[in-house]
Amino acid sequence: MRNKKVLWVAKVAILSAMAGILMLFEFPLPFVAPGFYELDFSEVPVLIGAFALGPVAGVAIEAVKILLNFLMNGTITGGIGELSNFVLGVVFVLPAAMIYAHNKTKKNAVIGLVTGGLGMVVLGCFVNAFVMLPLYSRLMPIEAILGQAAEIWPVIDNVFLFVLLCVAPFNLIKATLVSVVTMLLYKRLSPLLKGKQL
Repeated sequence: MRNKKVLWVAKVAILSAMAGILMLFEFPLPFVAPGFYELDFSEVPVLIGAFALGPVAGVAIEAVKILLNFLMNGTITGGIGELSNFVLGVVFVLPAAMIYAHNKTKKNAVIGLVTGGLGMVVLGCFVNAFVMLPLYSRLMPIEAILGQAAEIWPVIDNVFLFVLLCVAPFNLIKATLVSVVTMLLYKRLSPLLKGKQL
């Protein structure tokens, strides 16, 4: 029993480290949102771990990933950005893992990823409108942020349109890409994660 727990912790640690490293490789989507919105694939190891080891593992991997990134990169938002990333990650991963755990089929994995992805898109709009943008506006005037967005979408002149035309599509693209990569990799990696050895 103790060996099983140690193995579970080791797998969570390895996946967390992988997620933390992937978080370093961010890239913008300049055709969708201003450059300070950057996409990465760090949710892929989190989702793979959540599918293979259960929802609790997914939340643990998400938490350790955010902590590792905080330790490696520090913060410019006083930890609020990291907390927001954690909440959005959990909103994506937890429903996906719980739906998949109920009946481990490809169909349920897809339903879970779609549900989690849509949850992340919706919550992401609220988090950006009421938490992240007010924080960023301390570093850069909100008019400048909206101005960057207006270079992509000229109709953007308020936070509502910014969230609708930049944040929601950005998170939708992120959820879609992460889900596709997860589906492509999971079946290949799950025997290793579910096995008795690393």
